[in-house]
Amino acid sequence: MNRLTPWLQLARISNLPTVWTNVTAAWLLAGGQLADTRLYWFILAGSLLYTGGMILNDAADAKFDHEHRRERPIPSGRVKLTTVWSVALVLLLAGATLATGFGAAPRITAFLVAAIVFYDLYHKQWSGSVIIMGACRALLYLTVASAVTLDIDKIFLPALALGAYIVGITLAARLEHRNGALPPMSALLAFGCLYLPAIISARGFASGHASTAQLIILGAFAMLVAYATHAMRKGGPAIGKSVGLLLAGIPLVDALTISNISAPLAFAFLALVPFLRLWQRWVAAT
Repeated sequence: MNRLTPWLQLARISNLPTVWTNVTAAWLLAGGQLADTRLYWFILAGSLLYTGGMILNDAADAKFDHEHRRERPIPSGRVKLTTVWSVALVLLLAGATLATGFGAAPRITAFLVAAIVFYDLYHKQWSGSVIIMGACRALLYLTVASAVTLDIDKIFLPALALGAYIVGITLAARLEHRNGALPPMSALLAFGCLYLPAIISARGFASGHASTAQLIILGAFAMLVAYATHAMRKGGPAIGKSVGLLLAGIPLVDALTISNISAPLAFAFLALVPFLRLWQRWVAAT
């Protein structure tokens, strides 16, 4: 287990279930069925792409971590940098191959892999890369949906909502190590992105198509984001704790999108949130 622990830390394994909910939500939104075994292959493909991306992130940040985060697996000497590069690239290739092999559009899958690699290599140099991070999750939605239908326009808004939420988390995470409170403009942008899934979901209430399940999920999501954003205003270490909570809340974004399709599954996603928070105590989410 001791040999495996550094790899679990590199992969931020406590966030992996959020990929499973992303894939499942995208599949159902596109018209797929839970009984279709291809869904579970896509969950595996998404897991490989996520894990490869996270491991590649540490490989690309090795120099920075040697200076600022020496407890990470690479600078601490628990894993070799060359091995990390190799494993990351193999996982990304395997995930992309699996996804296209089970019907995902090759072009969208290629965009997803390119976004993952671009973010990992350039997120330290370019502040606008937060958009690319959000695009990674949005493109995961589109990649999965493309295996079910060529008409992926109907999941554009859910993909946008998820991507915006990830942008908000990434903006907050980038401010984690700064002293003092959040800069006003950064806070405004981050909070706006975090609340966008609720705003998009609320369209159903205006049209009269919202279900009781959607109302409950929306309330839970709004409370989670409100609590996290309130805590973030303190700045410093409070930002890190809030980021962990927001990461655990990713399944709630997926729950919002499928609450009118499968209420039981939406509530299962909701129940996953506290378990993710507990898991983060074992393997850090960031």
